[in-house]
Amino acid sequence: MAPAAARQGGSLCRTACRQLLFGLLVLSLFCEACKKVTFNVPSKLEAGTLVGRVNLKECLKSTEHISSSDPDFRILEDGSVYTTNIISLSSEKKTFTILLKDIQRHEEKKIHVNLLAHQKKTPKTRHTRDTVLRRTKRRWAPLPSSMMENSLGPFPMQIQQVQSDTAQNYVIHYTAAGPGIDQDPKGLFYIERETGNIFATGPVDREQYPSFQIICYATTPDGYSPEKPLPHIIKIEDDNDNAPFFKQDLFEFVVPEHCNAGTVVGKVIAEDRDEPNTLHTKLRYRIVSEQLPLPQMFSIHPESGVITTQIQQLDREIINRHVLLIEVRDMDGQSFGLCNTGTVVINVGDINDNAPYFGHSFYETKVLENRVNVEILRIPCLDKDEPNSPAWNCRFSIVKGNEDNNFAITTDGRTNEGVLCVVKGLDYETTSLRILEIAASNEIPYAVVPYSSSLSQSSCTVRVTILDDDEGPVFRPCLFPITIDGCMTVGTVVGKYLAEDPETGNSEGIRYRIAPGQSNWITIDENSGELRTAKFFDKDMAGRQCNITVIAVDQSGKTGTGTVLANVGACSRYSYPTVTPKDFTMCRDRKPVYITAVTSNESPYSAPFRFDISDRSMGSGWQTTQQDDRSILLSPRTDIPFGIYKIPINVRDNAGRLGTTMVTVNYCDCTTPSDCGIVRQSSSAITLGVWAILAMILGSLLLLLILITLCGCYGTGAVSKHVPDDLANQNLIISNTEAPGEEVMDPNIIPLQAATVNSCDQGVGMGTIGHEVKTGGQSFEMSKGGHQTLESVRGYGQSTVEQGRYSYSEWQNFMHSRLGEKVYMCRQDEENKHSEDYVLPYNYEGRGSLAGSVGCCSDQQEVEVLDFLDQLEPKFRTLAETCVKR
Repeated sequence: MAPAAARQGGSLCRTACRQLLFGLLVLSLFCEACKKVTFNVPSKLEAGTLVGRVNLKECLKSTEHISSSDPDFRILEDGSVYTTNIISLSSEKKTFTILLKDIQRHEEKKIHVNLLAHQKKTPKTRHTRDTVLRRTKRRWAPLPSSMMENSLGPFPMQIQQVQSDTAQNYVIHYTAAGPGIDQDPKGLFYIERETGNIFATGPVDREQYPSFQIICYATTPDGYSPEKPLPHIIKIEDDNDNAPFFKQDLFEFVVPEHCNAGTVVGKVIAEDRDEPNTLHTKLRYRIVSEQLPLPQMFSIHPESGVITTQIQQLDREIINRHVLLIEVRDMDGQSFGLCNTGTVVINVGDINDNAPYFGHSFYETKVLENRVNVEILRIPCLDKDEPNSPAWNCRFSIVKGNEDNNFAITTDGRTNEGVLCVVKGLDYETTSLRILEIAASNEIPYAVVPYSSSLSQSSCTVRVTILDDDEGPVFRPCLFPITIDGCMTVGTVVGKYLAEDPETGNSEGIRYRIAPGQSNWITIDENSGELRTAKFFDKDMAGRQCNITVIAVDQSGKTGTGTVLANVGACSRYSYPTVTPKDFTMCRDRKPVYITAVTSNESPYSAPFRFDISDRSMGSGWQTTQQDDRSILLSPRTDIPFGIYKIPINVRDNAGRLGTTMVTVNYCDCTTPSDCGIVRQSSSAITLGVWAILAMILGSLLLLLILITLCGCYGTGAVSKHVPDDLANQNLIISNTEAPGEEVMDPNIIPLQAATVNSCDQGVGMGTIGHEVKTGGQSFEMSKGGHQTLESVRGYGQSTVEQGRYSYSEWQNFMHSRLGEKVYMCRQDEENKHSEDYVLPYNYEGRGSLAGSVGCCSDQQEVEVLDFLDQLEPKFRTLAETCVKR
């Protein structure tokens, strides 16, 4: 029990001592400036081992000289303390002093450093366990270590040590892996197995490897890992081993001349590969030299590298190019910093600060009269600005003496000369001398700068002498406008255009002609110069105009030209041909439509007319056939559907004037055009229009008038005939055995409507010449053209016929008596003579019937049977259509 208590007490004492030593170590690492610093180190230190780092800036901010009182130790600028020789701490303590000096301020400071050696530890096995829990400070996570770039050694050089608190209880072996150890660059670092010291085997370039992140492991000999793997960063401290350099070998800028002082010319840029944001990359610029020994004209900002002008006297005409040598230096421009140089070329840009001027103030030249587009003089222009620039290019103008625009001046871009030309013929008889004032300026405005002229242009005088020449005829005026009435015929005089000899002022002996390739609107008389129309003008040409060149030739062969401006006006005296009427109806027989053109004009704006269809789509379905010089027939080319068609018809008169009329053709499903307006119902009832009823009434009255005129007074009673539509089904029999007859044109053959006839006689006679025959107790009226119906047989004087069909017995009785009458009539004439002695008179009706005549056996009363057709209207149409000639 006692030994156990003693062991427990000793363990507590050692733990307290370790905590105290660790606290002193931490305190020594972060102590205030110029106080003692204590490092806990192994008892044996190899040469080049990092002992620790002291914060020098806290002691002395600006340190120019750092030294150690013990030659076994070396102090770097960042406060790192390294051993230079192998050191053994037998007394477990070593002290030395770091001396700091600021030469400019004459200050000195000292820092005392104490080194304490580690105490011996009694190793324990992994299976030993402490029975009392203790709070301890872990040291398994040290601060990131560092190594100077391009260090000179000696190597191997210790840069850090890692230790685990579990080393108090176990035997710990340390290993590491990562870049610089077992990865590229391999073999650059290693770690001691027993102590955890990390060593570097050679120098490192920070620009290539700025840092290394390795993984440290703490394990027991039997492979147990009491600690988690420790990531550890080795930072490579930068050494000022790279001089700054410019990004370009040559910088080139342009600045305008006479610019203000302080104008930015450009900016130079340099780089440094050392660590950013340190003195090693803090760059400063300065101008080393300028090429020409003049007052310094440029300056450069030391930090930004921006080049600006210092004075305003940059003149391109004196010096057009400046070359500067620029230096860049690191370490904030201190003399011990690394430096480099670059070249800057500054070109001075030209502005228009020099006005153009002439070599002479007076020029003289000559030109023949009436010469056009000829060069008469070249005037050189001088300018000190940059050649072939807008400030050098001259622009000339005639400011006086060219009020009639006879002259023009242009610039020869190659020589910068003014080229004076005559663009309108000069007349010697009018004046023999012209004096011109010509001014010169540049393309861009003139810039007024110090020491420059206030005049932006110069001028000179040109004397032009006009020489006499025998010239050709001249038209007066040179442009002759005329208006051509659109109604004028060919050969109508529209004007007279004369030229005259400028020497004599008359037009004798001058001949005229139209220049080749001109419009064929007009002609000109060769001797008189009269202008006449050469064609007809239709309405589409109204408002058009053209220029026609006329040539005049005098007796010596010299020529002159003039221009006739011809305008075509609208025709106000004549009308265009039209078609009348414009609306037509075409039935299913497609009988052509007869179209006639009319016009109120006289020849040549009248017949003969030419017709055509202007619409191509309509022209493909319709065709025209010329009938005479005023009319055509319009008909469809092929089968077309029923409907209303609007067809544009072009009509041209004899003079070629065109008029267009829209013709409307109603292609209707009808027999006659008058039927096109009837609307057919689906039921058996027929509804007649107003015009149809009126036509029926008029037809009935006309028929009644004819019958009254031709008929004698044979009866006094009134008979009303009415035959129902169904009777047609029994009386009309379709037969195809007879040959077709001729077209029946007499409308009286087919009565349009039944009428009530009042006779002055008791008979039923409706003919013209009648004869009564009694057979079998019945009386029959024998007359040519007589009418007798079934109703008269059934009941004489009956006014109302029973609606419905006739029975077969009634029809047989009627036909039997009628046939008997026919047989009797075939044997006797009016004087009871035999039929063979009876000569029947007939009127000549053209050619004979194809069916031939049936002689006296024909049914003379057949006309009477047709009376019942008066009421058949709709069903009679089929029979009527067969009578219409196709």
